[in-house]
Amino acid sequence: MASATVSWAERTTAATASIPWYIWTCVVAITSASVGGVWDISWHKSIGRDTFWTAPHMFIYLCGILAGFTCGYLILSGSFGHSAAARARSVKIWGFHGPMGAFVCAWGGIAMITSAPFDNWWHAAYGLDVKVLSPPHVLLILGILIIRIGTLLLIVGHWQEAEGALRTKLHALTLYVYAFLLVASFGVFQEYLIRNYMHSALFYILTTLGPCFFLAGLYRLSDFRWAGTTVAGIYTILNLLFIWILPMFPAEPKLGPVYQPVTHLIGPDFPLLLLVPAFVLDLVRPYWRQWNPWAGSAATAITLLAVFAAVQWPFADFLMSPAAQNGFFNTQNYPYFIPSSTDWVSNVFTPVEASTGQFWLRMTLAVVLGTVTGRGGIAFGGWLRQTRR
Repeated sequence: MASATVSWAERTTAATASIPWYIWTCVVAITSASVGGVWDISWHKSIGRDTFWTAPHMFIYLCGILAGFTCGYLILSGSFGHSAAARARSVKIWGFHGPMGAFVCAWGGIAMITSAPFDNWWHAAYGLDVKVLSPPHVLLILGILIIRIGTLLLIVGHWQEAEGALRTKLHALTLYVYAFLLVASFGVFQEYLIRNYMHSALFYILTTLGPCFFLAGLYRLSDFRWAGTTVAGIYTILNLLFIWILPMFPAEPKLGPVYQPVTHLIGPDFPLLLLVPAFVLDLVRPYWRQWNPWAGSAATAITLLAVFAAVQWPFADFLMSPAAQNGFFNTQNYPYFIPSSTDWVSNVFTPVEASTGQFWLRMTLAVVLGTVTGRGGIAFGGWLRQTRR
């Protein structure tokens, strides 16, 4: 009796098997990019951009290489292999066959790898900058975000078909990867999320958009009661580790001008208290789960903004005080290029809104924009939940 040819990828993707190797590889890739990204920002704050070939850069671009080559293999094996079952579990794009998540990750990997020489050329042509949203950085950030979404698609595609312990493991991995999506917008707006902006409505607009989108999407994707709390907790723990570990390593500026004394790597700011509104949303979301999507989005936006402002506003006062200037909260360390005359170093809140009326108008705008992004998040979560391959 003839036996059907079974590929390596097919054997590892059976519903009764363990988590497939290529999912683990993509998870390692996005973790590497996140570690490298935080490390690179710290490098810029502490040392300056001395060369392209720094360890943080290598960690970042390892993400594109791992995810790109891994998912390229999946696509090629699905396109030119002899497994009918693997072909049936794939989608067809430009004549190639493979899981949807593999195509998404491959595109993200191409974007990341392309951004590397682009970034090197940009600095050679325009000088060493400290801006987050330069064109090569935007391309890099977009590639990282696409790989995170692609990895999530790969996981969810298996999670929906798995049973028992494997389903539980895949769900846990889904929440881990989702934590990196939740904070994606924080990295983009980081220049306006430091503590001297925390008494402005602009700060709350920027910290509402991403969480409303991704938490609303998470609640559509996962039935786990404490999904939001888990994802926010992962974000909090990872950021605390960065704060406490990076300063253990010595560093000194190699570029000028130097305004602040730096003797070690500068860690990130203390994580936003997103854990509190996420916990409250987990408590109350069963009450509006069956509501119209727009009503549910509005409830999510109002709850998130109200609870977040209630805890972050007074916490900002604490971060401005001498009591927070220690290794735990890390408010006494500044990038070498920040003058002492700035509001940040002076521990003074920056007046962003010109009047109380403008402040409340923008806070209202935060609710409106949060509702719109939340509705988009529900659609995003529904799309993920329907993923089967």
